[in-house]
Amino acid sequence: MAPEPPLLTMSGITKSFPGVRALDGVDLQVQAGEVHCLLGQNGAGKSTLIKVLAGAHQPDDGEITWRGERTVLKSPIAAMRLGIATIYQELDLVEGLSVAENVHLGHEPTAAGFVVKGREAKASTVALLKRLGHAEIDPGTLVGDLSAAHQQIVSMARALSHEVRLIVMDEPSAALDPDEVDNLFRIVGDLTADGVAVVYISHRLEEIRRIGDRVTVLKDGRAVAGGLPAKETPTRDVVALMTGRNVEYVFPDRPVEPPVTEPVLKVRGLAREGEFEPLDLELRPGEIVGLAGLVGSGRSEILETIYGARKSTAGQVVVDGQTLKPGSVRAAVRAGLGLAPEERKAQALLMLESVTNNVSVSSMSRFSRGGWLDRGAERKAAQTATRELSLRPDNPTAPVRTLSGGNQQKAVLARWLLRGCRVLLLDEPTRGVDIGARAELYSVIRRLADEGLAVLLVSSEVPEVLGLADRVLVLREGRVVHTAPARDLDEHRVLDLVLEGSPAS
Repeated sequence: MAPEPPLLTMSGITKSFPGVRALDGVDLQVQAGEVHCLLGQNGAGKSTLIKVLAGAHQPDDGEITWRGERTVLKSPIAAMRLGIATIYQELDLVEGLSVAENVHLGHEPTAAGFVVKGREAKASTVALLKRLGHAEIDPGTLVGDLSAAHQQIVSMARALSHEVRLIVMDEPSAALDPDEVDNLFRIVGDLTADGVAVVYISHRLEEIRRIGDRVTVLKDGRAVAGGLPAKETPTRDVVALMTGRNVEYVFPDRPVEPPVTEPVLKVRGLAREGEFEPLDLELRPGEIVGLAGLVGSGRSEILETIYGARKSTAGQVVVDGQTLKPGSVRAAVRAGLGLAPEERKAQALLMLESVTNNVSVSSMSRFSRGGWLDRGAERKAAQTATRELSLRPDNPTAPVRTLSGGNQQKAVLARWLLRGCRVLLLDEPTRGVDIGARAELYSVIRRLADEGLAVLLVSSEVPEVLGLADRVLVLREGRVVHTAPARDLDEHRVLDLVLEGSPAS
């Protein structure tokens, strides 16, 4: 009996834009019922390839075979009618419509040629949400009122509302906590068990090993490896394929001895009722301290309270001997604190503005001369800060939205360098950043510390905390359960602590 042909074959796909060849003869083959992971650094061609697969881009050359027959995907509607659905990282939901309206948008239930609204659409949506393990989501709720995780479930329900045979998921876990990621993987497992194929894109290599069956790696618009076994291929080999060099998941050397200078930041009994218990912390110039814990342990809340974005209910924050006014970001910034928040696009960056405007926005008084803004001085200072961090491209007029995730994060760091901050608070500094750019960001953060900056770091990735930090505070349910030099801890020990909640030491 002849074997089943691949569900999808993309052969020799080429796509160029003015001045750029985004895809250069890419091959991709996906089997029914498999999770095929698509890896590559930012700019490798992943987004262009999935837009070709979604019918949003037309290839310049090459062919696509679907279920054994050559086809042309002329539009997203054509792709969807064949059974190909794409869930982008930036979800394309309509926040002002209900869950049911979003699920059936563009293909509302009909009867006798008329659109059927209300009960039928809601009943269909309820069935889809139940299949996804989220029957608690009300189909009448406005999508804009849902959490990021529930919005992603709605996107999946919309894909399943068609006769879908292949789902493309672009960075689906980027905004999810560990429990939500577990549920995502359960959903993917159920889909593949039903014969649905999943093309899964993620920068998190540990996820690929956990969920993937096979891997295709893109670099500079070309497929440098196709069909590698996801669980058996060493991470080091995958990284080398992605970057063209042997970049290990390692970190810059930390100082042999911790700094002996006076603390620049002292946190005394700081607490916020219902979020975290009284906390004591000292941070010295040149030191990186990490906060490790699960989502909900109070990590981000601590950073935001130190920064003044949340008002403490007890305790003090002292910078260079100056006690800060609780709940005052202005006081924190004036004292030398800077925050790179978890959601940089929503909370830190002016996405439509230039790199220069994003970098200089916290230092505008420096460039004011008699009520006039010295644009030349502003551009020069911003470019000096971005060049110090090797931000690419070196174009101060480029909109910051056109930068990769790693370079957007550098723009945030450059802002605080220009401001002359003494204490840098980093919340998930490498979220949405590819592994090659991560290594570069790690080097930047360590170099800034070596130059005297004090860094307080939060990350969901325990290896990142242990690799970057000099000292680690382990949090569980809003309290510190352990403090130790990073070199004295390992990932298993930290996970034991956050799950068991050993007494503070």
